[in-house]
Amino acid sequence: MSPAEAKQQIEALSAELKQHSYNYYVLAMPAISDFEFDKKLEALAALEKQFPEFLEPDSPTQNVGGFITKEFKQVKHRWPMLSLGNTYNEQELLDFDQRIRKAIGDNFQYVCELKFDGLSMSLTYENGKLLRAVTRGDGTQGDEVTNNVRTIQSIPRQLKGGDYPAEFEIRGEVFMHLKAFERLNNERVENGEQPYANPRNFASGTVKLQDSSEVAKRPLDCFLYFLYTEKPLFKTHWESLQAVKSWGFHVNEHSRLCNDIDGVMAFIKEWDKRRFDLSYDIDGIVIKVNSYGQQEELGFTAKSPRWAISYKFKAEQVQTELLAVTYQVGRTGAVTPVANLKPVLLAGTTVKRATLHNANEMLRLDLHEGDWVFVEKGGEIIPKIINVNLEKRVAGAPTIDYVTECPACGTPLTRVEGEAAFYCPNDGGCPPQITGKMQHFIGRKAMNIDGLGDETIETLYSKGFIRHISDLYTLDQHADELKQMGRFGEKSITNMLDGIEKSKQMPFEKVLFGLGIRYIGETVAKKLTIHFKNIDNLIAATLDELIVAEEIGERIAHSLIEYFGIGQHRQEIEKLRAAGLQFVSEEKEVVLQSEALAGKTFIISGTFEKSRDELKDIIEQNGGKILSSISAKLNYLVAGDNMGPSKLEKAQKLNIPIISDEELMGMLGAV
Repeated sequence: MSPAEAKQQIEALSAELKQHSYNYYVLAMPAISDFEFDKKLEALAALEKQFPEFLEPDSPTQNVGGFITKEFKQVKHRWPMLSLGNTYNEQELLDFDQRIRKAIGDNFQYVCELKFDGLSMSLTYENGKLLRAVTRGDGTQGDEVTNNVRTIQSIPRQLKGGDYPAEFEIRGEVFMHLKAFERLNNERVENGEQPYANPRNFASGTVKLQDSSEVAKRPLDCFLYFLYTEKPLFKTHWESLQAVKSWGFHVNEHSRLCNDIDGVMAFIKEWDKRRFDLSYDIDGIVIKVNSYGQQEELGFTAKSPRWAISYKFKAEQVQTELLAVTYQVGRTGAVTPVANLKPVLLAGTTVKRATLHNANEMLRLDLHEGDWVFVEKGGEIIPKIINVNLEKRVAGAPTIDYVTECPACGTPLTRVEGEAAFYCPNDGGCPPQITGKMQHFIGRKAMNIDGLGDETIETLYSKGFIRHISDLYTLDQHADELKQMGRFGEKSITNMLDGIEKSKQMPFEKVLFGLGIRYIGETVAKKLTIHFKNIDNLIAATLDELIVAEEIGERIAHSLIEYFGIGQHRQEIEKLRAAGLQFVSEEKEVVLQSEALAGKTFIISGTFEKSRDELKDIIEQNGGKILSSISAKLNYLVAGDNMGPSKLEKAQKLNIPIISDEELMGMLGAV
């Protein structure tokens, strides 16, 4: 292949993969399978390796992160990141317009922009390359989050062309699309983790993660909307928006140039209705005087520019009747109350149900039978009850108390100290938990079993064919009975059984994640299988041995001990092992580079510049051995930041040398 052909193929594959990523993460509408995507990504990586001169910084092969940030450095803003004054009504907006006219006359224009509900971000570019990304912070200084922001696909790492200055700053808003938020929040709930309240909180929490490879797994987007340069390049804000768009920045297409306040009002009214059609949240409109010269003339107050204002939409709120409170039981046993409402139109959709979150929220609302409630759909995906209309409450109406027994199986509910949710502990006999765990097990991120879906699981359960996950692997014994049910054709049964058989080859980390143990998500499952190698080591591990593993804290450790302490769970694992599932991680062959650490044992704890996996590989490649717990047999504890105090205390009691990662490298002569 000639270099010209390779360049063409690399560009075409990159563009295709970026579009597929957008389809999958943002639109939640994948156009190809994961397997096809991975194959295309492998082909691109191979071409880039063969022709490294065509590897672009923003290639799909590069947006995976991998940097550990021990603490975020505070950076002072070159130009303060001021907040805007807010208004909630038309009269205040007319007053703003009059102040502008009084100061600069009638000859000016406004630029109207959507006000995104996200996290403000300042990006500095030098010679077209992303140099630094800093959060708003207190407006004077913020946190440098460059490594994390580099994983956002819509933010260019390197500008490809354009008449841009050698150095400039551009500001925007990092946000998460609604479908991505809903998908990721559902995964958190399935893993027994606390869901985020809204996309803004999720985006903000993601940007502040310490591991950029984890940030890369959470799809963020960014709209850019204001340019800062040492010397003025343009006369108006509108010109600068068109320019930065041509440089390759993601600029929102819905901005509008308005000649007067009437145009501004029309824009506001239009988007007060249309905002619910967007794939992301907006909470208002930003209005700016267009001319930079006039902006300078208008100046600033201590807190905000006089030439701009934010019009905030009121969260749409309606009143309707509460018909009943029902309860949903998730696969982890969490019991969530749901308000069933008299159908009402809200934010463009008919609302019949609203989340009540947990028992604490029900207590706050003090709900009574027949209450009329105010429902809002602001930054929330699911409508939420704000409060009760006490004037409409029927005298003597009984209160609605949170249930004390599981609505599905009647088992008394339990509550973990420090958590808001109540749980049904009967995970082996509660129908929605059983089917929920099976649906999780067959899912794409776990065992990825073709030919099986959520509805099929519910049908097989209701007909008595499956009661446990292990029963899936004996379904081939019931093929004739399945054919007689009418719902299953011969081809669908064959596809299902083939998919179940193929799942036996899925690696240990997928099996462990598929078991649905509380708090054990994809990443944690992978870390556990790397550290403990097989299921027997994991089952036998003590609390001290568990928390030594990377990213495993006491909450996860206690969850594992509790899960494996139940005989029924261990019996299920044995049945799955007998069926042929993988409960041993594939050993990576260690190629010795030296014997500098031969005969020495190590434990790695805390966070480092390198990942803990990298340090582990370095130790093993130089003849050292990694232990699973602190004991007198340990030679060195390699300590990073945020190391657990119990490990440190135990090592000090046993007089075990505590070294840094630099001292470890010094033992190899590689500082």
